[in-house]
Amino acid sequence: MTIATSAESASPKKAGRGNPRDADLTRKRILAAATVEFARKGLGGARVDEIAVRSKSNKRMIYHYFGSKEQLFTAVLEAAYLGIRLAEQTLHLTELEPEEAIVKLVRFTWKYYLDHPEFLTLVNSENLHRARHLKTSEAIRSTSGKFVHMVKIILDHGVAKGVFRKGIDPVQLNITIAAIGYYYLNNRFTGSIVFERDLMSPENLEARLEFNLDTILRLVRKSP
Repeated sequence: MTIATSAESASPKKAGRGNPRDADLTRKRILAAATVEFARKGLGGARVDEIAVRSKSNKRMIYHYFGSKEQLFTAVLEAAYLGIRLAEQTLHLTELEPEEAIVKLVRFTWKYYLDHPEFLTLVNSENLHRARHLKTSEAIRSTSGKFVHMVKIILDHGVAKGVFRKGIDPVQLNITIAAIGYYYLNNRFTGSIVFERDLMSPENLEARLEFNLDTILRLVRKSP
């Protein structure tokens, strides 16, 4: 008779019983491993067995904490979106001068995409599924609404100071800021061939950021 001695062979309840910290760490390990797996292979190609190995857990523990592969994918998406939204809040943009705030937001978004390529691939994957997982997320709706409101405050502040033009939709501005970075990085391989330019070289990345900044500032500034 073999006696189970490790967390791998223990039941999920026994592994986390009486120790919320261990349970929280296990959830975080599973989420981190699932993020890598889903970003690489998408929902259809990802395997729970691989996530279990990568997270040093087991399938029973994954299903115990997240319920199903689909629910785990939803949790990964929520964590990805909440990650960028929470990082944006640390910028304290509404405390800055309007133009400085917009510049900082554009720079931040560009750098975040570069530092978190898994975010772009997860967004791509969820779009293939017509956002059916995000539709059920109250957390995403809440944080996204707060972000749009924050940008509206910056725009209103700029209008009041006479530096931004009136009538800019904060949602449209958010989409444009995201799009000019997202498209470039998402199409970096094909773009490098089509335009015969190494889009990911340090020089071209810096040039692209400067172009993005110029584009957004021209969009929001009040005409002389």
